[in-house]
Amino acid sequence: MVVAGLLFFLSIAIILSGAAVFTNGVEWLGRRLGISDGAIGSILAGIATALPETLIPVIAILAGTSETESQIGIGAILGAPMMLSTLTIPLLASFLLVLVRMRRRAGEFELDYSSVRLDLRFFLMAYGIALAVALMPLKSLRFVAGGALILIYVWYVKIHLTSGEVNEMEIAPLFFSRRRAQPATAAIVIQALVGLGLMIAGAHIFVHVIKDTALGLGISPLVLALVIAPVATEMPEAMNSFVWVYQKKDTLAVGNITGAMVFQATFPVCVGLIGTTWTLNMASLISLAIPLFAASLFFVLTQSPGRWQPRVLILPILLYAGYMVYVFLR
Repeated sequence: MVVAGLLFFLSIAIILSGAAVFTNGVEWLGRRLGISDGAIGSILAGIATALPETLIPVIAILAGTSETESQIGIGAILGAPMMLSTLTIPLLASFLLVLVRMRRRAGEFELDYSSVRLDLRFFLMAYGIALAVALMPLKSLRFVAGGALILIYVWYVKIHLTSGEVNEMEIAPLFFSRRRAQPATAAIVIQALVGLGLMIAGAHIFVHVIKDTALGLGISPLVLALVIAPVATEMPEAMNSFVWVYQKKDTLAVGNITGAMVFQATFPVCVGLIGTTWTLNMASLISLAIPLFAASLFFVLTQSPGRWQPRVLILPILLYAGYMVYVFLR
């Protein structure tokens, strides 16, 4: 247990270091590409930091040979959006309230709400398709839906890249090129990749520590996939977003999460639809429905009153807690 504890804290340190390196690099990359903050957070950061948790279902489903591995893959697919919507965003709101009490921030998120609405609209569309197919998992319907999800994500990326204004926000010097006011593109890309690599390595260590601990305690693979793996592998999104909120870059922070939600609702779900029978039990159906409910709440808050109130955003954590009780006690 001592070794496991040391590895746990080592993985956290690696992920935190990688998040700082990556966020700085991706900000510079977005500036160099001339895209909006919304696109930087939702596309560049959203895809890159979603890679660790995406690898779990891809490997489990495409390289697996048993039904158990398929179930682990489905659990990992469904667990990520649930954690992002019901745990990560509430924790981000809680962190903002802590900064308010420390008098480092105002009491509201300062967001590009058009970008947030775009992300949530596409998430609800894509994940709604996933739920509809789960209720009627015909093979032909699964393949059509899988193809539709990829097209939906391409459409989403196109809209993001062609909309929004480039914000000339202040960016800290590139860590890998501190003496240059305009760092070379190669240095920017290398730093972003190094940061991403650190996050993936840290998440990999974290997953193994949690996995070995969970199996030692006799926890089922389904619970591991639905609960423990997403908590570990979603840490890059959480850490990146916490860094950006602290820096008062809320559009990047929230876009990193909502953009990852859109990605998780399309590509990994497509793999699940095509690579499995997509036959979900009650626990899986509930884990699919909860993020839809939470995202609907977030979307309504962008319409009326038109501002994200941190105290309201904390509420979905009750859904997460309730689901944990259901999974462990059923």
